[in-house]
Amino acid sequence: MHTGSCLCGAVRFEVTGDLPEASACHCTMCRKHTGHLEAGVDLPRSQVTMVQQDTLVWYQSSAKVRRGFCSVCGSSLFFDPVERDWIGIMMGAFDGPTNTKIGLHIFVADKGDYYEIGDGVPQNAQ
Repeated sequence: MHTGSCLCGAVRFEVTGDLPEASACHCTMCRKHTGHLEAGVDLPRSQVTMVQQDTLVWYQSSAKVRRGFCSVCGSSLFFDPVERDWIGIMMGAFDGPTNTKIGLHIFVADKGDYYEIGDGVPQNAQ
């Protein structure tokens, strides 16, 4: 089991099972949502339990996706494609060791000009 929360602890979640490899998204929307790139894991909804969510709010960033964050501390937590049976959780929201790593960079054609990707992980332009 993995646990996680926002910065102030008002939103808490649990994940059963191992975490898959994470992806790092460099698209403009993810960069603006997080302040840099978005690193997260996509998990079946059945593996995720919301333990505490009174301050969890959602921003509908497109017709198909909403993004969850804490209304108290502003932590970016979730990427939710509402028509799919999975939800993305930001890697920085997990407590303790995750026992996973970034396995793919996506939307690198849109990445910021202020950094380079040099970790040797595969990159997709879109």
